[in-house]
Amino acid sequence: MDELELVAFEIISNVGMAKSLAMEAIRESRNGNFEVAEKKVEEAKGFLLEGHHAHSGLIQDEANGKKLEFSLIIMHAEDQLMSAETIKDLAIELIEMNKEIKNK
Repeated sequence: MDELELVAFEIISNVGMAKSLAMEAIRESRNGNFEVAEKKVEEAKGFLLEGHHAHSGLIQDEANGKKLEFSLIIMHAEDQLMSAETIKDLAIELIEMNKEIKNK
C-alpha cells in the first residue's frame, strides 16, 4: 500500500467515526439525552479534525509541487469527509431542534 492510499484510509477511518458519532448524537437527542448528544458531537469534531489534518497534508504536498495521481480512493475519502462534515452540522441543528420540542 502506498503513502497516498494510507492517507486515504486515515481520512476514511477518522471521518467514518465522526459520522457514526454524529448519528448517535441525533438518536440521543431524540431520546432527550442532550448532554450525551453534545458530547458525541464534540467527539465527532475531534475525528473530523484528524481527517482534515490528513487531507490538508495532501493539499500542502501538491502545493509544494509533489504530483499526486488521480485516485478513486482519495476521491472517496474526500466525499466521506464532506459527508461527515454535513452530518455533524445537521446533528448540531437537530439537537437544538429536539431541545426546543422537548421544552414545549
